[in-house]
Amino acid sequence: MPRDGAPRPSVPTTLFDSADLVNPLLDTLQTYPFEKLRVLFAGVTPTAALKPISFGIGEPKHATPALIKDAIVGSLDGLASYPATAGTEALRTAIAGWIARRYGVTLDAATEVLPVSGSREALFALAQTVVDGSRPGAVVVCPNPFYQIYEGAALLAGATPYFANSDPARNFACDYAAIPEDVWARTQLLYVCSPGNPTGAVITLDDWRELFALSDKYGFVIASDECYSEIYFDEDRVPLGSLEAARALGRDATRLVVLSSLSKRSNVPGMRSGFVAGDAAILKRFLLYRTYHGCALSPVWQSASVAAWGDEAHVVENRAMYAAKFKTVTPMIASVLDVKLPDAAFYLWVDVRRSGLSDTEFAKRLYADYNVTVLPGSYLARDAHGLNPGSGFVRIALVAEVAECTEGAQRIVDFCHGLAKARAA
Repeated sequence: MPRDGAPRPSVPTTLFDSADLVNPLLDTLQTYPFEKLRVLFAGVTPTAALKPISFGIGEPKHATPALIKDAIVGSLDGLASYPATAGTEALRTAIAGWIARRYGVTLDAATEVLPVSGSREALFALAQTVVDGSRPGAVVVCPNPFYQIYEGAALLAGATPYFANSDPARNFACDYAAIPEDVWARTQLLYVCSPGNPTGAVITLDDWRELFALSDKYGFVIASDECYSEIYFDEDRVPLGSLEAARALGRDATRLVVLSSLSKRSNVPGMRSGFVAGDAAILKRFLLYRTYHGCALSPVWQSASVAAWGDEAHVVENRAMYAAKFKTVTPMIASVLDVKLPDAAFYLWVDVRRSGLSDTEFAKRLYADYNVTVLPGSYLARDAHGLNPGSGFVRIALVAEVAECTEGAQRIVDFCHGLAKARAA
């Protein structure tokens, strides 16, 4: 009671709905692919006679190299210190050194390189830095199919995603020439992924020439997601990087930011360690954003990352394991479905229409009958320009050891043979 004894006025408890007190742009986000997969499999009990094999999530399963584990143990004293958002000079120098060796490009480690907590958070945060959502009709162009972070980053930055469909006839390259001029004129950010997820396609020098010309004409930033760059199958055919392409075309990194990660290269997805590099003016603003965002990389992970970026022997060994898997599994799958060895990355992008099933039906029945998980391609794409370019495909992540991948592939072969016999009956 108040001191004067008067009754305290009641406060209405239904004046505001808590759902109205959050960013309304969150309502524009679509369900993540693996949640869709969970719903698809709801109520399905796979055969207990077969152990589960998952080709669904692109999480590396190879062992983390001992040199990285040793570096972690040797740097545990770093836990007693707050990390600097800009990272240590040692880490920036190690990353710049790797870029120079890998791409033949010299960057200023102080201004053109920035460590990040994995490429995923940086891909998202970059849009929040680059995109001015107050400008009418702001657009972010994304490949289709695509890594769903691109779309979410665009939407929460106040922009509209525009999807550039991949074309199987062009090795799943996007047809950027088909994008209308009025869309390019409103574009503030272009996400590209090379080698691509889920198709494994690598952007060619001619493609980069086209993209740089468009960036020069319309003034948008290119964010090049290259986290799969070190997973390829021929040491004489190394995937072209965006910084390397820029150098070959006689240009600098203006309006170009490349993002990479140790997760796939060095089998440390739990470390969440990567980098952004390129345009110094953009990175300066990005650093400001991240200072408030609070995603500084742990001093322990920074020390371990220095060791990882400085060693190539474990990367070559890792690549050889992937090459062995793809050499074995690709022809097995190709005997029953339409697929070919990708340019790079650790996915097989498989056309399942020959099975007579949709991509979702294929995934569901394969899971039920053979306890193998694959990801429907339609979950990785959006309906755009009259079609969903992921429809009719499934993504197979060959991340486990050779024996498990081979067994999983054989189950897919057996499943498809069973479908063929049923159709013939």
